[in-house]
Amino acid sequence: MIERLDYASVGLISGLEVHQQLLTREKLFCRCPGGLYVDTHDGEVLRHMRPTLSELGVYDGTALMEFKTKKEIVYLLNQLNVCTYEMDDTPPFLVNQDAIDVAMQLSLAMHMDIIDEVHIARKQYLDGSIPTGFQRTAIIGVNGWIPFKDRRLTVTHLSLEEDSCREVEDKGHRIIFRTDRLGMPLTETVTGAELHTPEEVRDAVRLCSLIARSTGRVRTGIGAGRQDINVSVRGGRRVEIKGVARAGYAVKLVHNEGIRQVNLLFLRTELHRRGLKTPADIRVQTLDATQLFDSIELDFLRKTAQEGGCVMAVKVEGVAGLAEHPTQPNTVFLDELAGRIRVIACLDAAPIVLGGGSLPQSPSLRRVDQRLRRKLQVGAKDDYFLVWGPKADCITAANEIRLRFADATEGVPNETRQSLPGGFTTFERILPGPDRMYPDTDSPPTRITAERVAAIRAAQRATPWERMKRFSEWNVPIETAEYLIRRGKAELVDYVVEKTGADGLIASVEIGQRGKAMQRAGVPVECLTADHWAQVFDLFTDGRIPREGIREVAATLALNPEVNAKQAAENCGFNLQQPLEWERTLQTLTMDGYYQVNDSAKKRLRFLTGKATRMLHGKAPAEEVAALLQSQIQEVIL
Repeated sequence: MIERLDYASVGLISGLEVHQQLLTREKLFCRCPGGLYVDTHDGEVLRHMRPTLSELGVYDGTALMEFKTKKEIVYLLNQLNVCTYEMDDTPPFLVNQDAIDVAMQLSLAMHMDIIDEVHIARKQYLDGSIPTGFQRTAIIGVNGWIPFKDRRLTVTHLSLEEDSCREVEDKGHRIIFRTDRLGMPLTETVTGAELHTPEEVRDAVRLCSLIARSTGRVRTGIGAGRQDINVSVRGGRRVEIKGVARAGYAVKLVHNEGIRQVNLLFLRTELHRRGLKTPADIRVQTLDATQLFDSIELDFLRKTAQEGGCVMAVKVEGVAGLAEHPTQPNTVFLDELAGRIRVIACLDAAPIVLGGGSLPQSPSLRRVDQRLRRKLQVGAKDDYFLVWGPKADCITAANEIRLRFADATEGVPNETRQSLPGGFTTFERILPGPDRMYPDTDSPPTRITAERVAAIRAAQRATPWERMKRFSEWNVPIETAEYLIRRGKAELVDYVVEKTGADGLIASVEIGQRGKAMQRAGVPVECLTADHWAQVFDLFTDGRIPREGIREVAATLALNPEVNAKQAAENCGFNLQQPLEWERTLQTLTMDGYYQVNDSAKKRLRFLTGKATRMLHGKAPAEEVAALLQSQIQEVIL
């Protein structure tokens, strides 16, 4: 079992597919509203999917896999956000040109070449997430790069596509989707496989997110941005980790996938040592063992046998003990079998599959185990597995056990894997190939003129790295700078600095850190416009309120939109006095508690300054109060 990795020595490489919903009024191929989510529905549609031949006359392997699941697909429809296009009852409308413009903005921000003509293609999806059975998609930009650490990270292309449905429930052969998200404009940004550590993957995800947020034209919130992470090690194959919701999750997911692939390569070596070198060497035998379990103490097996289901034993020759071979941390190869069976055979009752070498120990189970081994002629080098449920599904499961061991003879299978809590993954589907793509004859191409590109380029906002350079010159903390860019407040800081002459660091901290604190305290900061903030900072730069008054005046203004900043300051009681006046007030300040602060002189001074500013309440800037108190304390010491 490998639990730690030297990423360089195992040759770990990774690349990203970053998906981002665009902030447009309408969906991509119809005029339904985008971003209108609901939890109710007016009707349901039942569909079954089947694969179709690609343009080259072949079937995509993933489509064939999905067809084996025999899923009933139910779509929950609400008339507020769905029309006949989503249900594949009418052809697509003309593509949303606003979405193309936003996609071009993103492409230009990543130094990409904009293609001359946008052609819509179809990408097969038979998992039910799109009712048509395919996703309409188009490439917008190619051959780009973004500055990343000490190098350039390649961005191979950016596509514009329609988003899929939201999954509500997936149980057995029935899956239910809501269609409110379906058809919303979505970009897919694909990077090169040039990331070599889990931390690099995390940082690249954050950078791509900042680039998207910096346009001000993308949606935010849970599900609006999602990442697929491609991972492989030397000797392994590309595995796609699907639907990574947060950048921080990438670290464990990539690390554990690296461990999984290295362990699968060890498993391949062991299979080869046992003479199982090719998929054809994997031999299985099945037995309907239902009658043996009708009085067993394992409830799920007894219930299956008593209710007319099937308990099937699957013998696999030459694999004794390999079901317990480690893969991910705290995970074994038996879990790989369970993932395939759950998805393809739709047998999802835990624990999904049992290995003959790891059955619970009891007298009755030992007797059943011995009978099974005799009937199947399980030798010392063999193993068997139990699956249960409808007989047709058990037959499918038995074949998946054979296929997964066959894949293991070749090492790491090309898969799409679902991310799970804790940084683990499970099987989702076979990795799709190029055979699922073909042209969409329903959609005419869109010609992109040089004038259109030039107009978008002229209106481009500053990129995150340009912003970060400027914030760095102002000595703004990195976390604050990233927050301002991510929340679309960087332009607000620019506006305030330009209009009022405020210090860039002060404006960034007050709008960023202090604004965030106000929001957490329940203050509706989003109600403050750029002009509101400019009014507040005008009072500060004019010397009419101290710095510590910025937050209080802004909060008052947000809670009372009918007043202006000057009135808000008056309502807060801010009225700066001349030094002689407020110094006279401080003559009543006592040193109570000063010497109880068991820390540095700096912290004791901060304690005393806090007492003083609360006494003065806006009549003097805190910096001047602190300077006066420090000089007086030094005089006493001297």
